[in-house]
Amino acid sequence: MSVKSCEKLEKSMVALTVEVSAADFEAAVDKAYKKQRGSIRVPGFRPGKAPRKMIESMYGAGVFYEEAVNIALPDAYGAAVKEQELKVVGYPEVELLSVGKEGFSFKAAVAVYPEVKLGQYKGLEAPKAEVKVTAADVNARLKEMAERNSRIVSVEDRAVKKGDIANIDFEGFLEGVPFDGGKSDSHDLEIGSGSFVPGFEDQVIGMEIGQEKDIDITFPEDYHADLAGKSVVFHVKLNAVKIKDVPALDDEFAKDVSEFDTLAELKKDVKAKLTQEREEAGKRAFEDIVMGKAAELMEADIPDAMVEEQARRYMENLRRQVQAQGIPFDQYMKMTNMDEEKLLEEARTPALGQVRMDLTIAAIVEAENLEATDEEVEAELAKMAGQYGMDVENMKKYMDAEVIREQVLRGKAVAVVADSAVAVKPAEEEKPKKKSKKDEEAPAEESAE
Repeated sequence: MSVKSCEKLEKSMVALTVEVSAADFEAAVDKAYKKQRGSIRVPGFRPGKAPRKMIESMYGAGVFYEEAVNIALPDAYGAAVKEQELKVVGYPEVELLSVGKEGFSFKAAVAVYPEVKLGQYKGLEAPKAEVKVTAADVNARLKEMAERNSRIVSVEDRAVKKGDIANIDFEGFLEGVPFDGGKSDSHDLEIGSGSFVPGFEDQVIGMEIGQEKDIDITFPEDYHADLAGKSVVFHVKLNAVKIKDVPALDDEFAKDVSEFDTLAELKKDVKAKLTQEREEAGKRAFEDIVMGKAAELMEADIPDAMVEEQARRYMENLRRQVQAQGIPFDQYMKMTNMDEEKLLEEARTPALGQVRMDLTIAAIVEAENLEATDEEVEAELAKMAGQYGMDVENMKKYMDAEVIREQVLRGKAVAVVADSAVAVKPAEEEKPKKKSKKDEEAPAEESAE
């Protein structure tokens, strides 16, 4: 194998012209003969026993050339890439230039990792709001905790009201014919949740236990194709009415849901956790903004292959997420009126942003001579093991150490940018709302302290 030329093209593409010698090609032809001889019929010989010269005399000297090229070309291409020290991206487009007893030559056009010119990445400015946690925030979190610890209890002798959970049997009919997915028995529906077709829940309000009723519904125009804009009738039977029994926010509640003895102690803990959550979220948002700026200021001739690969990665992640929810991907595509090409097209813009970010981070790692020690990799593995409730040795079975190393380096690169960045007050901080007379007269909310 010899590389005759290595030409740089636009969009970080490289064109390699490669020649494979007569000796190397002859070895590939012999391999092709041994591979294919069993399927070639020659009168007077059992299958697989005909000499190569006999087959070539019957079918032509080049009978094995195509398979020989297929055998020799990948190794020749790989050797050429290694010799030219190319960091290729994706698969090459190959053009066969010549083939014969003297060997063969080909041209391979392939995308390579682009040269990156970093712009400013230190001393960038980004808005960062002051973290505040009010008594209302704490009370809202406590109410969420109370909701999670509520009990569902049945009520008798009254009609359905908004906020109730109605246990219903229902079946939908389109022009008098039942339609797929329109039937369920003993279904718990929270009235007012908006989880059913608009208008359905409102018509359940007022129904009595045991009552049956026909509900007229028109599906929205943006519903999936089979029912979009169609008028249907649901036959509904109310089996039971249930309500959420939400515990009161008092000391007993604090004892039930936490290690604290009083509601005041629980409130203090909730405030501390909310503060930490918001500080971490603010830190991540700040990092995202400054890293986004650094990526915008970076210059690189990004090959289409890198963007395409990232877009396909996004699509495969979506496929796994959808299937993890028990929905066949083709059914999801039908429901959303999408196809793979449309999904890929929509993914290309965020994919380009991700590629720019990855290139920027890699360039910062190189520019700052960042390294990830074995101890840092072990520490990151231990941290992940703790998050997933696993021991470190088990975590190592699922996580490649080099992937973790890249993760550590990524974190260091982000820290270089974020630690040097300047936090500024958000330009449009929400101004405090002027209190109405009603608010001024209302009793003050209990302190979160």
